[in-house]
Amino acid sequence: MADISVRGRLALRAAALASFASQKAGRGKGSMIGGLIALKIDGSLMDQLGRGKRTVLITGTNGKSTTTRMTTAALSTLGTVATQADGANMDAGIVAALSTQRGAPLAAIEVDELHLPHVADALNPEAVVLLNLSRDQLDRVGEINMIERRLRAGLARHPDTVVIANCDDVLVTSIAYDHPNVVWVAAGSGWSMDATSCPRSGEPIVWEGAHWRSTGADFERPEPQWWLDGTELRGPDGLRLPLTLALPGRANRGNAAQAVAAAVALGADPAQAAAASGTVREIAGRYRTVQVGEHAARLLLAKNPAGWQEALSMIDPDSAGLVIAVNGQVPDGEDLSWLWDVRFEHFEGVQVVAAGERATDLAVRLTYAGVEHTTVADPVRAIASCPAGKVEVLANYTAFRDLNRDLEDVS
Repeated sequence: MADISVRGRLALRAAALASFASQKAGRGKGSMIGGLIALKIDGSLMDQLGRGKRTVLITGTNGKSTTTRMTTAALSTLGTVATQADGANMDAGIVAALSTQRGAPLAAIEVDELHLPHVADALNPEAVVLLNLSRDQLDRVGEINMIERRLRAGLARHPDTVVIANCDDVLVTSIAYDHPNVVWVAAGSGWSMDATSCPRSGEPIVWEGAHWRSTGADFERPEPQWWLDGTELRGPDGLRLPLTLALPGRANRGNAAQAVAAAVALGADPAQAAAASGTVREIAGRYRTVQVGEHAARLLLAKNPAGWQEALSMIDPDSAGLVIAVNGQVPDGEDLSWLWDVRFEHFEGVQVVAAGERATDLAVRLTYAGVEHTTVADPVRAIASCPAGKVEVLANYTAFRDLNRDLEDVS
């Protein structure tokens, strides 16, 4: 366990009191407020809590929480792992996670893309997992190539860190391309609209099957050391592992591949790591099925165009209904113009309901996509409006959060 300064111990005590008060007041678990207060008292607390831990940082636009859970499971084959239970991936949430699991020798920490450089400076990770990079909340995050350059510069300060990078993502590859210690994983990329031009030269990217290359720089898809082959995960030296997951979708198989590669980089047995990653079934309410009257509602979360396109590919076409719930609050990004980048055109035969605070905006997009639908703003009522049976529910961040809260009240 890392030595904590007197000021740091005071910060941790204050955080514990604030978290306790928050729980008593019914305002949640209190981890965020505790982390915020702790950092106000001692700004170096993250550095202190991370000392002595073998840490993996996981970042990217989509799949951070899922991959963090899978990495935690895979690393658990080596020992106790500190991690966030709630996906709080900025400084306060990271400090809260490390402070409540101080004795753990290992850590798997989800990190917001913008925060990765200074979090890596504080925690000096043994490995960093780079999943993907695409537009997300332009009003907060900003232009995507700027993020790529910032992450590239941040990792350059940590040449000994092993970078587990998705070579199917052009922007991620650019971040890791010059790093001296990279493990390349072919984790897939279902979204290429943010990487049509080379981030290094500005010239077009040409795709030739799975391979891609820049037409303006010495920059192309590296050969992967890990890749997916049907139901198997292939690895170095002819390694072949069965990869059976409880979670749906191609993207989650790619997430699992990177989680296993990260755990193996820290010394985990590959077969044990792969088996452990397959035990993850639910991430903060995502993918779970909830009985709502005569409806079995499966809850899916999406936050940006790439995430929406992947989540839409998971929809069961035999479902009785599909509820799409969209809010436009600050955590979601108030600009919903991204709806026009998502393909909604393939839901013939499924009853679609537009819901959420911005149901009308969504209804306009669905109309232009030629999708027959109804509009019921309240997501719970939208579920109830569907025929009895299985209902798929796809929601953005605050709509998903509020629906989970409302379903707790219903049950």
